[in-house]
Amino acid sequence: MNSRPAQQIACQQVLQQDNSVFSMQWTDLPAGLPPFSAHDLLQRYLRDIRQLTIGLIRPVISAQGISFLLCGRWPLLSFLPPSPASTPKGDGLALRICGGLLVQRDQCERGELLLLLSQQAYGGQRITLRLADYCPLLLGSSQPSLFRRWLYRLTQSTMHRLVTVRFLVRLYRDLAGPAACVRIVNITLHNGRET
Repeated sequence: MNSRPAQQIACQQVLQQDNSVFSMQWTDLPAGLPPFSAHDLLQRYLRDIRQLTIGLIRPVISAQGISFLLCGRWPLLSFLPPSPASTPKGDGLALRICGGLLVQRDQCERGELLLLLSQQAYGGQRITLRLADYCPLLLGSSQPSLFRRWLYRLTQSTMHRLVTVRFLVRLYRDLAGPAACVRIVNITLHNGRET
């Protein structure tokens, strides 16, 4: 029987005042697990996007950046090439959104997906995925109707949360063993910061 307590994955998704999306998921890996780099994290994330969507969404890397292609043809989201990112809590890679079918046409230059690694005082690593300033096409504008907000929450928002959480679960179980227990915890954020 596994005596290790359940691993927590913290989640929050909010629509900001300007109706852009802020979404953050993280988990704290225990000390003693193999450490890895931000590039390792990105490679695992891209691999898992394809596997978790049963190949319907295929990340493609090119000199122009990374595109998430639906059925290998239509770019749902496009990102500029990964760039180093640093925050007070750690270092990682930033993927700036630059287009795609799921982005409002006049907001293609907004939005960023951040993959962050930070060393913790107890010796482990915190893995954070943060999506900020993203303007989904489903919302239509900075003043979406109630119907559009609910449609976004029930479809794209739910899918993003599901895929991101499953990615963190798989990552933890790859490192700690397939029998490791995981618990999802909703957190409260204020302006993109934990309160």
